Amino acid sequence: MKINSPENIDTSEKSVLNRMLILLFAITGGMAVGNLYWAQPLLNDIALSFGAQPDSASMLITFTQLGYATGILLLVPLGDIRNRRRLIPAILFLSALSLCLTAVAPSMPLLMAAMALTGLTTVAGQLLTPFAGDLASPSQLGKVLGTIISGMLIGILLSRTVSGVIADLLGWRAVYFIAAGGAFILAFLMLRMLPADIPRQHLSYSALMRSLLSVIAESATVRITLLIAACGFLVFTMFWTSLTFLLSAAPYSYTVSQIGLTGLAGLAGALMARRAGILHDRGYSVAATGMALLLAMVAIGVAAWGRNSIWLIILAIILIDIAVQTLNVLHQTRIISINPAMRSRLSTIFVVSNFIGAAIGSALAGILWHAGGWSAVMIGAAGFLALALGIWFMNQDSLKLT
Repeated sequence: MKINSPENIDTSEKSVLNRMLILLFAITGGMAVGNLYWAQPLLNDIALSFGAQPDSASMLITFTQLGYATGILLLVPLGDIRNRRRLIPAILFLSALSLCLTAVAPSMPLLMAAMALTGLTTVAGQLLTPFAGDLASPSQLGKVLGTIISGMLIGILLSRTVSGVIADLLGWRAVYFIAAGGAFILAFLMLRMLPADIPRQHLSYSALMRSLLSVIAESATVRITLLIAACGFLVFTMFWTSLTFLLSAAPYSYTVSQIGLTGLAGLAGALMARRAGILHDRGYSVAATGMALLLAMVAIGVAAWGRNSIWLIILAIILIDIAVQTLNVLHQTRIISINPAMRSRLSTIFVVSNFIGAAIGSALAGILWHAGGWSAVMIGAAGFLALALGIWFMNQDSLKLT
């Protein structure tokens, strides 16, 4: 379903992205989103370096995430009205500066401020995704976005491991100096290699922000996609949050590093994401959405039944990552295809919706775990997946793009 708007851009003739540029987009997205996760294995080292308690260092993650949410909401919509050939390198340059400030921060309060700025400027990946949508040919849209999103997922999964290794060798500040160097290099490459942008709309910033709500009100496809996507991320976050509780208790009693290694099984989801976009390109987006939701339900069943077997838990991790990341690619590809003139705003709405779903899922994981442990969490997850499946089943026609 396409929004009837005179601002829609003709997408019948587009430049086809070459492989080198697609790879650069994927690497840049992965490096950018990795900024949100460098600190997770470093919290104890950071706290010790400032003579602070580890629980105070955990607020660094909160400040980074709040900065990121702010950047998504306030900066990413600019992609619809500003020349992205200049905007994206500028954002990367600012990200590099904020990473440098993080690396040299002399106190915990200043470090929190620097990491909030890092989060604020870690939005290059969300600007690149709609830009790639404008540059790709319609027949390759899903494949291109799947590759870029896959790069971002790999960045999330590997950032914790890489930062831990670097910190062990060179100290935690080196992680941010190296990340800053990478951001400077990517900013330069983007400035040199990004193709010319398509003509941008002429809107005031206030009108741009008001239109975020209007696009939801005008399109049933947007509303339904956001609901299903939010349910998916809610379940995904419930699963991963409670998995830490499960593996840190008997019979596993795993260390933090051992728990972290189980996350590498999630690479299967990242690799699958690259292929998921092809399903959209071939017209199977709606059907594949239902199949991915069913796969997620199977994963929850395996996890519930195999709670005492690490091999079944790993199988559940692989299945739920494949399912949710497939959903992620299908949803994002569908939603930014609705109105090419509003792709950055649609991407903003999509990410914010997922962010809300993830926040609810994280909170519910703790509540349900306290109420009934792993079984209660899995029952809750199955309930939300059943809700998503019901929404999908009742609204398949509305999900089809015309």
